[in-house]
Amino acid sequence: MKTKRFFYLPIIGVLVLSIFSCAKIPEGAVAVTPFYKEKYLGKWYEIARIDFKYERDLNNTTAEYSVNDDGTIKVDNNGYNTKTGKWDQAIGKAKFVGSENVGRLKVAFFGSFYSGYNVIAIDDDYQYALVAGQNLKYLWILSRTTTIPEDVKDNYLQIAEDIGYDTSDLLWVEHNQ
Repeated sequence: MKTKRFFYLPIIGVLVLSIFSCAKIPEGAVAVTPFYKEKYLGKWYEIARIDFKYERDLNNTTAEYSVNDDGTIKVDNNGYNTKTGKWDQAIGKAKFVGSENVGRLKVAFFGSFYSGYNVIAIDDDYQYALVAGQNLKYLWILSRTTTIPEDVKDNYLQIAEDIGYDTSDLLWVEHNQ
């Protein structure tokens, strides 16, 4: 009987850690409040990102958000892989960490392994967004079009730097397909 109990303890520990780690937001970052899910839905173009392994070699990257039947948000990411010459797609789901009135979500592309997705700046018309991951290794600048005004870009870069991001690490995405 003791063997079974000890067997379950590591599993419970991993589940508890997963729950807490997915809801993280970088220190100093504040999620947008009020946040309007309906205005955020639709297609976004990735203008810049801190590159990481799942988006490496991708250009023309977009994310499209819609509501699933169960109320979660469908995340449909697409990008053109410059190494393979093929389009890559990743479909996931997002859930709000707390209230839908706050731009703090967790997103999963691999089963139940969630990661932080925090909208930390957005304009009133929901045309441009600054999104922080769960730590300073993840940052995205998004737009409803393939370009972003210089004043919005400068403002978002300043917000990111004030939090502690090294904005020289940003990869500026090409949209030419």
